[in-house]
Amino acid sequence: MPRAPKLASFPAIRGALKFYQVCSIITGIGLLLLVGEMILKYTPIHVELFLGGSGGFLWFAPVIAGPGCEWWSLFAPMTNDCEMISTGDGFNLSLFILVAHGWFYVVYLFSCFRVWSLMRWPFSRFIVLALGGIVPLLSFFMEAKVGREVTSYLKTREESELHSQAGHSTLTHAIPTENKR
Repeated sequence: MPRAPKLASFPAIRGALKFYQVCSIITGIGLLLLVGEMILKYTPIHVELFLGGSGGFLWFAPVIAGPGCEWWSLFAPMTNDCEMISTGDGFNLSLFILVAHGWFYVVYLFSCFRVWSLMRWPFSRFIVLALGGIVPLLSFFMEAKVGREVTSYLKTREESELHSQAGHSTLTHAIPTENKR
């Protein structure tokens, strides 16, 4: 059984929890945008989102599937020879979403590692936390669950420490409780 977190690390745990919560929300939103972008690009819709360029401020440019490409061939194993060719000019927001989510996932993993290591959870718990950045909507549920669990644990542990130390205090034994005349 893993050891309990040290009382001295409780302020660090609170900070790590807040960082994790922010990262999980950002990662979850980025993942939802990425899923939307993949649906637009890799299904028969075949479009990408662009900012600026010949189509205006914000526009969808068609994506041309290479020869022999079926919409499912990009997801099937051993069919990696299918190429999607973008026709847009301007800033490719679809590509930006992909890259931004990938890099921020690394930050999210760091936040998961920080909470996991400070709370001294088993490694399987870290894997579940990490899955929050690649399974759509899971990061939102994990953020709420981990937030409640860690906050409840810290509160319970602090209260039990406070009550256990109150009975051993030398100050409470030295104070007279009766008025003698």
